[in-house]
Amino acid sequence: MMPRPETRHEYALTRILPSWWHFAREIVIAAALLSGGIYALVSPKANPKAGLLLLAAAAVVLAMVSVARRYTSWSLTSDRLIERRGMLASRRREMELADIRSIEVNRRVLQRILGLGDVMVASAASAEFLIRLENIPDPERVAEMLRQARLKRLA
Repeated sequence: MMPRPETRHEYALTRILPSWWHFAREIVIAAALLSGGIYALVSPKANPKAGLLLLAAAAVVLAMVSVARRYTSWSLTSDRLIERRGMLASRRREMELADIRSIEVNRRVLQRILGLGDVMVASAASAEFLIRLENIPDPERVAEMLRQARLKRLA
């Protein structure tokens, strides 16, 4: 016997963030700025103001990476998969678990080495509606969580 719709409550299952490896290029840039800043501070021939400027730029890049990672997330609830992107200009997409047509896991060679992957979730409601969870840790586990939540929702 199914509970009445007003007595059925949605609850959160998990929140998924992209891996830090997704931002590897920006982290390498920050490391280069940091090392250049340290070199400029300790080198007798270099300008200390330039060193401080490079250190500040490295801090800004790392702060931006942290904010970008925090403002890209996917939430799995008992009823929906919700994608959130952006801080100032934001985008939110939702897919009902009952509308999921397929779940696909793609792992490139480097992603396999790092334990990452992409999970694509296609909707039965529209052929072009797709939520892509990019560079997430343990994509097989996430795909299985989606499958189990979908089966539980359909039951």
